[in-house]
Amino acid sequence: MNKTATVLASKPHAETPKSGLETSTRKEISDALGDILSAAYSLLLKTHVHHWNVVGPLFHPLHIMLEDQYKALFEAVDVYAERIRALGFLTPIPKVAIKPDAQAMSGEAIVFDLIADHEACVRDMREIAIKAEDKKDIVTHDMLVARMDWHEKTIWMLRAIVTKA
Repeated sequence: MNKTATVLASKPHAETPKSGLETSTRKEISDALGDILSAAYSLLLKTHVHHWNVVGPLFHPLHIMLEDQYKALFEAVDVYAERIRALGFLTPIPKVAIKPDAQAMSGEAIVFDLIADHEACVRDMREIAIKAEDKKDIVTHDMLVARMDWHEKTIWMLRAIVTKA
């Protein structure tokens, strides 16, 4: 095998970091982060589809807001995936779940749809952040707290659009 082929033969593998966390803890947190990764990836794709298909008088501000959101979500899924790798495990392929009707919603339905998904993400993250803290995984805890902060601000901004005066 030539040198190039040898270099390209490298494959990712699970590792055993000696970071003070038990293997079972790292595995439990990693599996939970895999679920968060899937939810965030689904939300990323849904937000992007809504960005493409939003119409109406608020088209431009919603279009721009959703673009900012899907870009932030893209960065977030990378953070989750890299944390799973830092815990010593392979990053799973996200399970993406988007209903087909996501491409034909009114602006109001889009906003409520995204609010519901962001709220679900926050609930799941909160549960995992508490578990991570209990297991002394403060890095995962802090990462999730920061991400929850972003989701909660996003929920607030989305709600401000549909609040009745």
